[in-house]
Amino acid sequence: MNDCCTIPRPDQNSFDMAVIGAGSAGFSASITAAGAGERVALIGHGLIGGTCVNVGCVPSKALIRAAEAIHGAKAAKRFPGLSGAAQVDDWAALMAGKDALVSSLRQKKYADLLPGYEGITYIDEGAARLVPGGVQVGARLIRAPKVIIATGGRPALPPIPGIRQVPTLDSTSLLALETLPESLVFLGGGYIGAELAQMMARMGVKVTMVCRSRLLPQAEPEVSEALTEVFRGEGITMHCGVTYDTCNRDGKRAVLCIEERGKRLELTADHLVLTTGRSPNTEGLGLSEMGIETDRRGAIVVGDDMQTTRPGIYAAGDVTNRDQFVYMAAYGAKLAARNAMGGAECYDNRAMPWVVFTDPQVAGVGLTVEQAVAAGYDVKTSVLTLDNVPRALAARDTRGVIKLVADAKTDRLLGGVIAAPEGSDSAQTLAMALKFGMTTKALGETIFPYLTTVEGLRLAAQTFDKDVAMLSCCAG
Repeated sequence: MNDCCTIPRPDQNSFDMAVIGAGSAGFSASITAAGAGERVALIGHGLIGGTCVNVGCVPSKALIRAAEAIHGAKAAKRFPGLSGAAQVDDWAALMAGKDALVSSLRQKKYADLLPGYEGITYIDEGAARLVPGGVQVGARLIRAPKVIIATGGRPALPPIPGIRQVPTLDSTSLLALETLPESLVFLGGGYIGAELAQMMARMGVKVTMVCRSRLLPQAEPEVSEALTEVFRGEGITMHCGVTYDTCNRDGKRAVLCIEERGKRLELTADHLVLTTGRSPNTEGLGLSEMGIETDRRGAIVVGDDMQTTRPGIYAAGDVTNRDQFVYMAAYGAKLAARNAMGGAECYDNRAMPWVVFTDPQVAGVGLTVEQAVAAGYDVKTSVLTLDNVPRALAARDTRGVIKLVADAKTDRLLGGVIAAPEGSDSAQTLAMALKFGMTTKALGETIFPYLTTVEGLRLAAQTFDKDVAMLSCCAG
């Protein structure tokens, strides 16, 4: 064949874009770029699928649902004439079922997707490091003018003297326990600690929680108080507003020393469970050498366009200083890919819903009172307990509260939170209300189906102006 008619083969090490990290953010960026005709090198960083499917959302929610089934059987007695009981009969079987689900989703939603995208080349040949013009992967240099970092995060180790000498667990190792422990002390009252502590308590473990401030400190105080009351009612020992300065080993058990209201206490358990935050996976990436700024946690600082301080290099997901939610990681990665290809889109989290999968679930959108005041708003609020919501009364389960935050001058909704057994499914209604600038009056006049949890949002909106306890069913 004549040389002039030979079609040149593409350089196997040259791409339009390199994406470091094969989790939710990495796949989102790669699929977005490949869909626009880009040749993408998707560089593996750990187990394919990342945190969510492997050690985060999927396994934790599967086990939380199992724990809810146990609690639901025991809670049947709230209805006259009913009783029930459930327990963990085979922990190994329960964990094997969780592992099978994780493996199935990892294969179906990640590994099996790759052959369907001709523009994506998956590379898993060693640690990745940023270099001028691309990414060094083991002995291979991947050349790409645009790079997206999506390496995720991991559980953080708090700097407590003696912490390395005692038996500890984090959210990852807790979800991989081979045997069910008798007792656990959870250090940290954020959403991960709250979810897992209640889950383990319902599995039959003696659980103690230690919080520097309060349970779910980023949520509204009324929600924290309501959830703390629920936890105590389920037998979880709560130590809130405490300090801790050391821990030590007592045989095979862990001891945490705390100070609570002037009293020094020693809390002993089979393990300390560390749920005090997460650290970004940035080690070894060569960020400082490339002039990429990080914050005090070591997270990559990005602009509203998801670009780092190095032109042409973007970042998304838990490795950044942005929202630590899997769907926001995927959203940010999509923006990063589009902007790397010449777009000009801005990250927008003003109507971002969030959920804590405790029971009752806690879900919110927008600004808290504290955030709204800091932003300069003249704030008004409404607080509605669930004993005013017909759905909760019919279910004989009035655990929870709804709080709405609005601009007193314009009546426009600024934010809200709902703590209710089915609260997560109501958050999106509130998100849509914020997205389209609804007022509390408009929300209160919107028709909602009767005997639903989401109807509580309408009642909470009406609470700004009237006493809903004086209304008949569906009135107002």
